[in-house]
Amino acid sequence: MADFELPLEGLLVVDLSQFLSGPYCALRLMDLGARVIKIERPDGGDLCRRLYLTDTEIGGDSTLFHAINRNKESFSVDMKNPAELEQLKKLLARADIVMQNFRPGVIERLELDYEAVRAINPDVVYGSITGYGREGPWVGRPGQDLLAQARSGITWLNGDEGQGPVPFGLAIADMLAGAALCQGLLAALVRRGISGKGAHVETSLMEALIDVQFEVLTTHFNDGGRRPRRSSSRSAHAYLAAPYGIYPTANGYLAIAMTPIPRLADLLGMPELDPYRDEPKSWFSERDAIKALLADRLALETTEYWLAILEPADIWCAKVLEWPELLQSQGFTALDMLQTVERADNVRVTTTRSPLRVDGHRAISASAAPRIGEHTEAIKAEFGL
Repeated sequence: MADFELPLEGLLVVDLSQFLSGPYCALRLMDLGARVIKIERPDGGDLCRRLYLTDTEIGGDSTLFHAINRNKESFSVDMKNPAELEQLKKLLARADIVMQNFRPGVIERLELDYEAVRAINPDVVYGSITGYGREGPWVGRPGQDLLAQARSGITWLNGDEGQGPVPFGLAIADMLAGAALCQGLLAALVRRGISGKGAHVETSLMEALIDVQFEVLTTHFNDGGRRPRRSSSRSAHAYLAAPYGIYPTANGYLAIAMTPIPRLADLLGMPELDPYRDEPKSWFSERDAIKALLADRLALETTEYWLAILEPADIWCAKVLEWPELLQSQGFTALDMLQTVERADNVRVTTTRSPLRVDGHRAISASAAPRIGEHTEAIKAEFGL
């Protein structure tokens, strides 16, 4: 590890964003070696500090804030104070990347938009995330994850047919938008390295959610505009045929992916599936009936019993794990995805690590998420602010 260097080491990111989408992008850049200076208000900091997933807090901040802001530095700025705003602009002039996720119009009023920053830092790579882009009737609406999911159509792909719209149980719009911005910023850095030209990279929660539906939307556009129809039970994908889904067993749950029905019928000893053997189209049109038969059969034995039959036959299947079993599994342990980060005030947080390895190494963070303005004075001294 002593000779290992992450690809973005030496890169300075100044992050004006808060909540989840922008900070998630900054987290990915940090895990690739970039130095991230997080800009916060002195009176409360990032609002995510008080966005609680549960009633647990660590060192006065939410677990969510700690998860997404590890190993970053905090520089507090009162945007209404002209002297402090000028200090911030001097810092922005030194940045390789500047990021923000304010509602459209806010960053312009602060005079920290791309054109303003480019005037003091001509080759800057600047990233922006909004809720719904910069034009259209939704521009002024709150760019919040659940609301974006609701407008995107994605909630009609989850759950069973009779359930109505079902949102994902994660802030997928925020994280997908952050990942998309990270990809765009890295591409802009490559171009800057070739031509010396900076860039303004933009995305939104809605664009990220539309993009992640590219497969099913393409189907919708090209099969007569039919709406997605989920299975009435055991639905795992609105457009895939039986047996695709999760089924209860005698002691848990079993996931089965794409598998020819005749093959499954033979392995499970199910002559009741014979009517569907030679009619692949029926695996979709009659998937509710097929899934009901499979559910009845699989419920008779344990998950381990079925895995012992299906896995040697190369059937795509898996036991459905809850977190305790996942975390104790050899498969999870082998990935080495956990770390404990610490802070000078004795805050210790167990969290995840980067999903990437570079030259065989996965990055390790040393520091827990910062206190508000923890690094302000040191950064002022370093940059002469």
